[in-house]
Amino acid sequence: MLHIERLSRAYRVRRLTEEDTAQILTLCRSNPLYYRHCGTEPSEADIRQDMTLLPPGAAPEDKYFLGYFHGDRLAAVLDLIDGYPSAETAYIGLFMVDGRFSGQGIGSRLVEELLEELKTAGFSRVRLAYQKANPQSTRFWTKNGFQPVEEKPRNMSQKAMINGMTSMLSTG
Repeated sequence: MLHIERLSRAYRVRRLTEEDTAQILTLCRSNPLYYRHCGTEPSEADIRQDMTLLPPGAAPEDKYFLGYFHGDRLAAVLDLIDGYPSAETAYIGLFMVDGRFSGQGIGSRLVEELLEELKTAGFSRVRLAYQKANPQSTRFWTKNGFQPVEEKPRNMSQKAMINGMTSMLSTG
């Protein structure tokens, strides 16, 4: 079982709801490079969809759409799937830090704390997908211990856009 209150020592972490959509949109808009690589702009409708979007075989209770708050200010968003694609794996669907905090090490600290808690919760692996064309994302995840893995695209357009990465959580 994942204890979301343990995901950060410096930020208050809680599940995000539709009432948080405006703050999430502001955070997303602070990261225009990410959306440039996606070929889209963030919208409230997309955010509401992301709050419930699940990969095949995952159940709603496996999804954690979380916000990291500093006071009342949303500092980061995490979309995490518990036990996907296998029971010992956690899947990061999205991790985004407010662009105003970029380059301060906040994202890396949050990922470090996340990986520690996932290991404590019994996970042995963390997977994610990222935009191939986004070198900033590639550098961030590699710096934080993730390694590229071969992904089997569901369609040809996905093959050109998405790569996978994984991080093994050591047991020692």
